[in-house]
Amino acid sequence: LGRSDTVEFPIKFTPKNPGCYHCQIILKSSCDIRVYEIECIVNADQADAQLEFLTPAYQAVTQEIPIRNASSEDWRFEAHLEGQYFHGPPEINVPVGETVQYPLTFKPVAE
Repeated sequence: LGRSDTVEFPIKFTPKNPGCYHCQIILKSSCDIRVYEIECIVNADQADAQLEFLTPAYQAVTQEIPIRNASSEDWRFEAHLEGQYFHGPPEINVPVGETVQYPLTFKPVAE
């Protein structure tokens, strides 16, 4: 009695770059083996950006947004655009080590 069923197992993770990191922890005893899989996704410091579009009504303007994959795995994004008059591909693939431009288009129908 008075014993806890849990044991603290502190882990320190200090990534140097953005990306997807995998870790496997194997705990063994004479009568048991436990495997824990850990995945950490690290974003760049400046993940937020702001774009300003200026164009006459009925004329489209496209901004190429660079997406750089510095991780060790290919990325596949699904794009969900919010706001009227914005258009872009519904998905984009960014291979390891490459930069792919996402074309975001704004085409207003009124001033």
